[in-house]
Amino acid sequence: MTIDPSVRARTWTGFPNGELGIVWLDDHESYFPGRDLRLACGCARCVDEITGRRTLVAAHVPEDVRVAEVHPVGNYGLAVRFSDGHDTGIYTFDALRRNCPCAACSPPPDSEKS
Repeated sequence: MTIDPSVRARTWTGFPNGELGIVWLDDHESYFPGRDLRLACGCARCVDEITGRRTLVAAHVPEDVRVAEVHPVGNYGLAVRFSDGHDTGIYTFDALRRNCPCAACSPPPDSEKS
């Protein structure tokens, strides 16, 4: 089975400004603000396992929350520890690439409205 290089990470790091940076095998670079990543956590403490309802309250997440540590989880994702102590989420490479916040991956919505 061939794995699409766009969803394979070459390197990743937590930056002093709190972001998570990823360089993908296709040389694309993604930078995820720490708070955005924390708010996107899909672990059982942040999303109800039965209903899928988000239980994390955004107002309870500090505005200055940062990525403190990053560790690989197998060959499919990253475990992130945040400065607020949260550390139970797993971010798959597929989801990270799919949600890359850069302008090339997330173009602004069409400005023309009817």
